Amino acid sequence: MARKNLLAGLTQPKLTAVNSEASPPRAAPLPFTSRGAVGAVTRSIDDLANKANAARELEARLTSGQVIVDLDPASIDASFVADRMAQDDEEYQALRESIAQSGQDSPILVRPHPAAPGRFQVAFGHRRLRAARDLGKPVRAVVRPLSDRELVLAQGQENSARANLSFIERARFAHRLEESGYDRETIMLALSADKTTVSRLITVVQRIPAEVVEAIGPAPGTGRDRWVDLAAAFHQGQPPRDLARRLEGGAFRSAESDARFQQVLAWLSEPEPARSIGEGEGARREREPARAWVHSSGARVMKIQSTERATTLAIDKAAAPGFDLFLLERMEDIYSRFLAEAQPRGRKKRPDATGRGD
Repeated sequence: MARKNLLAGLTQPKLTAVNSEASPPRAAPLPFTSRGAVGAVTRSIDDLANKANAARELEARLTSGQVIVDLDPASIDASFVADRMAQDDEEYQALRESIAQSGQDSPILVRPHPAAPGRFQVAFGHRRLRAARDLGKPVRAVVRPLSDRELVLAQGQENSARANLSFIERARFAHRLEESGYDRETIMLALSADKTTVSRLITVVQRIPAEVVEAIGPAPGTGRDRWVDLAAAFHQGQPPRDLARRLEGGAFRSAESDARFQQVLAWLSEPEPARSIGEGEGARREREPARAWVHSSGARVMKIQSTERATTLAIDKAAAPGFDLFLLERMEDIYSRFLAEAQPRGRKKRPDATGRGD
């Protein structure tokens, strides 16, 4: 019987973790709907179990019918798009110990290296490869010819099925795919994510300096909202002038990854000393640094500049053509809504044309 193309299903528009036609679609989990701590923990355990099952099914589908061979780990190179940030965490230590005691249960997926004859490139199974290398053992692998796009789809979807990449690792992977020239559709397929999620992932990486992300590490316990907060802090404010020195400090480097994240976020929350031009009593204060308002699509719609007396919104006509007229035409309604919503909060209504207020 002719073997089917097991990678063809990876490019279908509607993609599940394993892309199985036989499995009924699962509804996406609804956030903030838990009722009690016990229920939340139970659902979390069930979700992790489902993710693990999905990962095993995906690996089985990609490697079924293929010959498993033992390869020298030294002959295998990493994927051309890195996803993981190296860390000797408890999960990796447990994996290495398991392989040392019981052997490698499931093979990794590699392809013949496109630029180095006789070598291979891994699609998924980076940690199993690393463990085999650390243990001095051969690694069990399936060798398949894969295009670059097929490799990143298999790599991304296997990680998404396992759900063991941290938020920032997923964000870096999405950003690196975009920098490598892949379109948003491919990135969405690789991450099993929608357009809004991919945009948010990429925006976070764009706003936080790369050296800061590297210094923090994967921060496995730090979720999306906290990373978005850190990205906004970098985008809207100025980091400490001695940030590079702090990142090299012994106390920072010896802390756990999540603790390092908390330290950086705290640094950016420190009150800045008043900036002034000149000296003496007549010194005038500088304006607050301009910040951009960015839509969830990634479009930088306007710049915002504030002083003690006024705030200026500068709409970028190239990024948002026609939005200035759209806004002006609706200004009466917008301001009326503002007044209506401000009144219940105890704000005084502005005087009317006769000079009277309330």
